[in-house]
Formats: sequence, structure tokens, C-alpha cells
Amino acid sequence: MKNKMIRVFIDADACPVKDETYRVAGRHQILSYVVSNDWMRLPQSPLIEQIVVDAGFDAADNWIAENCTEKDVVITADIPLADRCLKVGSVVLGPNGKEFTSNSIGMKMAMRDLNTHLRDTGEITGYNAPFSKKDRSNFLNALENSIQKLKRR
Repeated sequence: MKNKMIRVFIDADACPVKDETYRVAGRHQILSYVVSNDWMRLPQSPLIEQIVVDAGFDAADNWIAENCTEKDVVITADIPLADRCLKVGSVVLGPNGKEFTSNSIGMKMAMRDLNTHLRDTGEITGYNAPFSKKDRSNFLNALENSIQKLKRR
């Protein structure tokens, strides 16, 4: 599967920006892999390929990490997956449009671990802020900019 074409990998099980991704990737004629543990209804397009993996722990993450390259964009909110994809040189975006970078991933991993500990001990009960229209707009801009940057490489 490794090649020189730009592709988009979507960690799809809880991704709120799938439709936005299809639109932007389609405008650029870029193939999107929608990777999940369960089948989901997707738009019919030769540029959208569904990958349903086994229900095993991190199966979707493993498939994405094993198949992405430095020419690809990965869309995920999963920090350990983002770290793995950054190590192969992929551009990694969160659904809120924030780009994971090699400079920021260490702090994000540490904060994830701290928040997990605080939730486990009952110190905090919430998880993430609600997804907003501004997040969606930021994502659209970030994806467009990331694709343009990859095309210039």
C-alpha cells in the first residue's frame, strides 16, 4: 500500500469531521481511507475506501500506523496513534484542526496520562470540551493547508 500519492487516513469510529474530509479530499482527487472497527454507511465514491478491521484493541490504530507514510494526512483525536504516525512523517490533524507535531506530542502524551490518572482517581469527571462550529471551521482550514503543503513537497 505504500506509494507516492497523497492519501488521507481517518480514524473513523468517533470522528466528527468525516464529511468535511470527504469534501476537501475529493476536491483534490485524494483517496480517503475510512478505518473503523464496524461497518458504517459512507458516500459512494471511488475516492472513499472503507477499511473495517477486527474488533481487537487498537486494531484500527494499528492498521493506520502500519500503512501511513510521509505523504499522508492522518485525522485522529487519539494521541498515541498521532505519535506513531508522526514517527513515519505523516501530517496528523485532530478533528478540531490542531496539528500534532513532533514538538507538541510529548506534552500531549503527558497531559493525556495525567488526565487519565485524575479521572481514574475521581479528581476530575469530564473528558473533552464539546465539538463546536469553530472547531469544524478550523479543521477545514487545517486540512486544506496540510494538503497544499504536501503537494508542494
